[in-house]
Amino acid sequence: MNTATYQNKSRMIENDFPDDLLQPSMEDIVTDQTSFGIRLVDTPEGRNTASMLIHKMYAWRGLAGTHAILNDPNRVTLMAHRKGEAVGTLTIGLDSPSGILADQLFKPEIDAFRALGNRVCEITKLAFDIESSSKSYLAALFHLSVIVARDMHACDLIFIEISPRHRGFFQRMLGFRQLGEEKINPRVNVRGILMCVPLTYMTEQTRLFGGKGAEAVGERSLFPLFYSPREECGIVNRLKERR
Repeated sequence: MNTATYQNKSRMIENDFPDDLLQPSMEDIVTDQTSFGIRLVDTPEGRNTASMLIHKMYAWRGLAGTHAILNDPNRVTLMAHRKGEAVGTLTIGLDSPSGILADQLFKPEIDAFRALGNRVCEITKLAFDIESSSKSYLAALFHLSVIVARDMHACDLIFIEISPRHRGFFQRMLGFRQLGEEKINPRVNVRGILMCVPLTYMTEQTRLFGGKGAEAVGERSLFPLFYSPREECGIVNRLKERR
């Protein structure tokens, strides 16, 4: 499939979500002058909108399984919208007595970090329009996930299960590293790998490059598209007030 075809399909998926699905009661955590925003999904309407987006984008890629977002105190879902249309979502899974979803395949690898006293979490249900113009939106969504995991839940490490073909992107753009070997993920019936990044690393990269954009000459990661340290501080304060 060529890039133009993919982008056209991505736009069709986005446009399936009318503005009224994004309820006014769902307050944005961050926004900008281009009508882009990210919000915590904490209402039934919001969870339904995010679930529909995930289902459509996963189904288009041929991924099996159900992808409904449930009301779970150990799951925090973020949703990005552009001019009122849902364009991306991810869920942060917090560790609990029942573990995280990645334990199903990679529990020994994750337990090794728990044994060292690390508080772990994971990113799941990631769905996003990958047009090149949306990189800044994707960066904002990932930065918000870092803030929620680190500042609101005192996590040390983020894990993610992905297709092996996406390994290069997560390693180059966000600093994730692979742990263990490929395994079949029964939730989506595809081969998957486990990757991990310390939140200390993401914090350091944000301090070095956050908010610099094109001024970060030679830096090819997503970190220059993260918020600046000053903006990050404001976001943390807003989240704590909301909490």
